[in-house]
Amino acid sequence: MAKIYFIGGSPCSGKSTIAEILSERYGLQYFKVDDHLEEYTIRGAADNLPICKKQIEWNAEQIWMRDPVLQCKDEIIFYEEIFDYIWEDLNKVNQKGAVVTEGAAYFPHIMKKLHVPEEQYAAITPTKDFQISHYKEREWVPYILEGCSDKEKAFQNWMGRDSLFADTVCKECMELNYLSIINDGGNSIDEMVQIVSAHFGWKV
Repeated sequence: MAKIYFIGGSPCSGKSTIAEILSERYGLQYFKVDDHLEEYTIRGAADNLPICKKQIEWNAEQIWMRDPVLQCKDEIIFYEEIFDYIWEDLNKVNQKGAVVTEGAAYFPHIMKKLHVPEEQYAAITPTKDFQISHYKEREWVPYILEGCSDKEKAFQNWMGRDSLFADTVCKECMELNYLSIINDGGNSIDEMVQIVSAHFGWKV
């Protein structure tokens, strides 16, 4: 099978934009995990996977008013629960040629279990300030928090969850010798694309 190049990390780091540019520039298949999350969650709930069931059954208040530490733990387990579905679909895409794929599901410890070479994986995470500033620009954020009794607190919890998620990714990258790129907004998208391209061994 053709090679698969993985971009992991956490939300609002620029992963999707970078992956899209790379796919167009180098003629690669592009697989975006987020496009399939609803389907995977429904499948997981039907298969009685606990966190998937929780995401289907719980309302916004139950999800977002919890301690960010608990939210982060659940988020990591969620991606572990659905990874078999991702892997199944990803390999179907890979039959058509080399793939660049992006998603928070690509945790370093999962990549290591799959024996993904260091030169085929990179993680991109935002600083907390960069993350919050970009989330606040997203028009759909209020809809996600609809039904929460304290939307500002719910948003803070959400940002706390994602910050902890990013910290976990960075720590795992350091331990497992994978590339970790922290986006603080100082580099342009083109500069970020060049960093990832060079890491994957592509002509910049």
